[in-house]
Amino acid sequence: MKKNTEKTNVMRLLDQRNIPYTSYCYTDTGVISGIEVATVLHQNPAQVFKTLVTAGSSKNYYVFLVPVCKELDLKKAAKAVSEKSIHMLKSKELLPLTGYVHGGCSPIGMKKQFQTIVDRSAAGFDTIIFSGGKIGYQVEISFDALKKLCKAELYDIVAEDSE
Repeated sequence: MKKNTEKTNVMRLLDQRNIPYTSYCYTDTGVISGIEVATVLHQNPAQVFKTLVTAGSSKNYYVFLVPVCKELDLKKAAKAVSEKSIHMLKSKELLPLTGYVHGGCSPIGMKKQFQTIVDRSAAGFDTIIFSGGKIGYQVEISFDALKKLCKAELYDIVAEDSE
C-alpha cells in the first residue's frame, strides 16, 4: 500500500466541510473484492463497507452501505425505504446516475443525493471505511459525519446467513 498523495472528489468534499478523515490508497495492490481491500488495509472487514445502489419499484433510487463481509438483504432493504421491492442497479447504469464507476462508488459526492441507509453494525465502530470515490481509494470517517453529509440512517439490512 502506498502513501496517498492524490485527492479524490470525496476527499475534497470532506476537506471543504472540515470533516476529519483518514484516506487509504491501494492502487498498486491489484485487489478487487471488498474482503481483499480490508486485508491489504489491515482493517476489520466488518468495519469496511461497500456502497450499493438500488432502484425501487417506485423508480426511486437508494444507496445502501453494508460490511464487505456481508450481503445486502433486498427484502430488509426494501422495508427500510418503504418500498415493495428493490433491485440492484446494473453496472452500466451506475456512472450516468451517480458519477461513479462500479468498484469506486461512494455515498459522498454523487451527482444527486439519494436516501442512504447504512447497516446498523456501523454503530459499533468509532469510524467506518468506504470508497473514496475512485477505484483504489478508501476514506475512513465517523458515522456521525457521514450522517451529516448524506442524511444516512442506520437499519438492519444484511442477510442473516451472509459471511
